[in-house]
Amino acid sequence: MKIISRYFKELSPEQIQQFSKLDDLYKTWNSQINVISRKDIDELYLRHVLHSLGIAKVQKFMPDANILDVGTGGGFPGIPLAILFPESHFYLVDSIGKKIKVVNAVTEELGLRNVKAEHLRAEKVKGTFDFIVSRAVTNMDDFVKWTRKKVAKKQQHTLKNGILYLKGGDLNEELQNFPKAKIYDLSDYFEEDFFETKKMVHIPLKYKP
Repeated sequence: MKIISRYFKELSPEQIQQFSKLDDLYKTWNSQINVISRKDIDELYLRHVLHSLGIAKVQKFMPDANILDVGTGGGFPGIPLAILFPESHFYLVDSIGKKIKVVNAVTEELGLRNVKAEHLRAEKVKGTFDFIVSRAVTNMDDFVKWTRKKVAKKQQHTLKNGILYLKGGDLNEELQNFPKAKIYDLSDYFEEDFFETKKMVHIPLKYKP
């Protein structure tokens, strides 16, 4: 938890309590339903929570912003972002039902009223969103196909509406079909070695009715 407070200094007592609960909650649920690797569960705050919050270092979400988290797994990046932005709305979806069971249980235990989670494929999601967030669920061509018609028309953020995607390694080949994509190195925001190769990609997408 100290690592979160180090990089996000203006947390409310409620947010600190919510972030602090994540360790026990995920260790308990992970023993029943494996949503995080055994190697990673001991470094939950670094590899999952802080990694998810890398998005917030690039773009802060406005009150009433609508965010779709595709392939959320155990709730990343959606749950940490929902704690950090309690006035924004988060819709977490995953094609694996048991993972959404964990997300719903964690959400309820934390008292997050700004999260909705469903067992649903991205293509079946209805509605439009300021941003679609995710952590490396597939290649970018497929991800854009799944989500390009789900972007809201109204702009209210510094970055244009579209995709905020967490991924590592060399992304040049994968992004060659997206000339407007911008890569942000998370090592610019976080000092830990884990973030040396970690990136956040922003791809602006136009509203398509």
